[in-house]
Amino acid sequence: MTYFVRRVQFFFMDYSEEREYLSQEGFLKLKTELEHLKTVKRKDIAGRLEYAKGLGDLSENSEYHEAKEAQMENERRIAEIEDVLARSVIMTKAEGMSTVSMGSTVIVSRGESSEVFTFVLVGSEEADPAESKISYESPLGRALLDKKKGDEISIMAPRGEIKYKIVDIL
Repeated sequence: MTYFVRRVQFFFMDYSEEREYLSQEGFLKLKTELEHLKTVKRKDIAGRLEYAKGLGDLSENSEYHEAKEAQMENERRIAEIEDVLARSVIMTKAEGMSTVSMGSTVIVSRGESSEVFTFVLVGSEEADPAESKISYESPLGRALLDKKKGDEISIMAPRGEIKYKIVDIL
């Protein structure tokens, strides 16, 4: 299975020219987080700031300084998500492709062992090793790209060379 990409346009400030590859699920997750940060979290922080202002002298008011830091962090994350969404390219599945590409689920065996691992190649924003989602920019992700079922790859790791064989591409 291969994923074709389509450019998603937003009217956000574009801080970088690099494209960010996302699945439809990842794109919607970021949009949901952005909406939460802009509405719920901003309102919560504004309430904290108002409360802290009511406590008196702002120069020695720890509640005020904590709320201001939370506000700065929230606005930083909003800008970061807007930038990622502005540069995003959504991957869509294409049937019948036999090479590893963005969005592919790849089953590999390590070395000569019969132990198999399953990885999904995703963009860096969605990478989560705990869920076996690896970035296509990682050493393993780069080595897997454009390979076919049965191909063998090797990557250099801190402990030395690791060899994998592609068992299947879903």
